[in-house]
Amino acid sequence: MTLRTERASSTLARSRISRWAIIGLFLLPAFALYAVFVLVPVAQAVVFSFYKWNGLGPMTNFVGLANFQRALSDPIFQMAATHNAIIIVLSLVIQIPFALGVALMLNRRFRGRAVFRLLFFVPYVIAEVIAGVVWRLLLQPGGLVDGLMTAVGAGDLYAPWLADPDTVLWALFVIISWKYFGFHMILMLAGLQGIPHELEEAAAIDGATRRQTLRYVTLPLLGPTIRVSVFLSIIGAIQLFDLVWVTTGGGPVDASNTMATYLVNWGFERFQLGYGSAIAVILFAVALTVGLGYQRFVLRRDIDGALTGGAG
Repeated sequence: MTLRTERASSTLARSRISRWAIIGLFLLPAFALYAVFVLVPVAQAVVFSFYKWNGLGPMTNFVGLANFQRALSDPIFQMAATHNAIIIVLSLVIQIPFALGVALMLNRRFRGRAVFRLLFFVPYVIAEVIAGVVWRLLLQPGGLVDGLMTAVGAGDLYAPWLADPDTVLWALFVIISWKYFGFHMILMLAGLQGIPHELEEAAAIDGATRRQTLRYVTLPLLGPTIRVSVFLSIIGAIQLFDLVWVTTGGGPVDASNTMATYLVNWGFERFQLGYGSAIAVILFAVALTVGLGYQRFVLRRDIDGALTGGAG
């Protein structure tokens, strides 16, 4: 009996080892790619950030934390970080609620809703570079927007939206919302379609109005989807680069700079790779801190619930 027990335990141990070996072999290619394209560049950026280096010659001028001190005390970088924060706030206050409202509308049954879903989602599929170029042409003086406003008698209200420091950030937010709200709408729509209709029907039978049903039944059940959408919006706003770079290049007079455009400007256009690497490390640290903090304090309940449900 003891011999059988030992053999069974030995066989079980070997099966566990072989199972973990198989899992490790499957994970190895993905981990190798992640290490080459993520971990190694992050480590290199950290090393470069301690040097004053133009990216061409050898790294010999060690400056320690001087690059970080220079960045954090630079008013232009502070303004760029403020622009990221403004985009985050506007996205949470305007873009996410608008996407939720459109999703609620398109979740109802009416003729042609599939066409509306497609039209609202198409901007997200368009490449950022193409979208930036098109909007730059639309908003330029003499462009389509100028012509339409003049045609309807509102030509006096036209402004050089992308060339005026007072309007460029707002114009960029309109472009960003047009580009990305369809993605958040699809997320909300998927979450809404995962809510059983029986719950809303039960609330209606109990005498709840449509507004009460939305507030006390639909939105709480949609909470995990909303929290994920908010997280993606925040991280995207922190890393915002391509649309801004193509549309305005961070101008005019740094009025639309973000941390990412500031990084590229100093790191690659001015050949100060050491300083640019310090900006990259700061940007990485901000995104990582926000991501971990959001997961720890906001998404923790959803993740714990998913793990508990999966374990059961």
